[in-house]
Amino acid sequence: MFEQNYRLHLDAAAEVLDDCWNRIGVRGDKSCARLAEHVRCLNCPVFAAAATRLLDRYVLGDEAAEATSVEPAEAVEALGEAHLLFRLGAEWLALRTLALVEVAPACPVHSLPHPRSPALLGVANVHGTLVACLSLAELLGLAPAAAPEEGGRRVPRMLILAAAGGPIVAPVDEVDGIHPLNPARERSLQAGSSRFTQDVLLWRSRSVSLLDHQALLAAATRSLA
Repeated sequence: MFEQNYRLHLDAAAEVLDDCWNRIGVRGDKSCARLAEHVRCLNCPVFAAAATRLLDRYVLGDEAAEATSVEPAEAVEALGEAHLLFRLGAEWLALRTLALVEVAPACPVHSLPHPRSPALLGVANVHGTLVACLSLAELLGLAPAAAPEEGGRRVPRMLILAAAGGPIVAPVDEVDGIHPLNPARERSLQAGSSRFTQDVLLWRSRSVSLLDHQALLAAATRSLA
């Protein structure tokens, strides 16, 4: 279901944007006459214009979407709701899988001139389609911090989020996996400092902030306006 919904979003994006960089640019057959002047597609005004249209599309899509999501009744069970656990700096956070399209390997993020928001890192090429990339740490107001002192190999990942206006990419420092979390069962700690935090749980000796996925996705889309 995640992959199907994601493909629908990408197909809609492809109808609006002419991804010439994948056809005749550096990722294609390199036949574009503009390459002689700009060398890389990232330096070309066509690429910049496509990025601008992409951000405008997010806003239009958000205005047309319904404000609430429909969740199946069986999703609320005694075991808890499925959350993706991930880390930003020293903070462990949990996000409902309803808001998640895919967890992808880290990929290059191309910055944009005059970004619309401090949270906007730029754009990334995801499966051949241009997708806006946001800093969740900036959006959540998390201060930069060193990684926690834990053993094991840490691999940065990209979260592809199912925002109303289209998929949004967000880099994270580490992904633990998908786990059922139930605030009624887990020990609840003090409320989180972020307005996007619904609860803070003690889970397997970790303090984990449960994020309000609807509020977070809405704020992510607004940051692109």
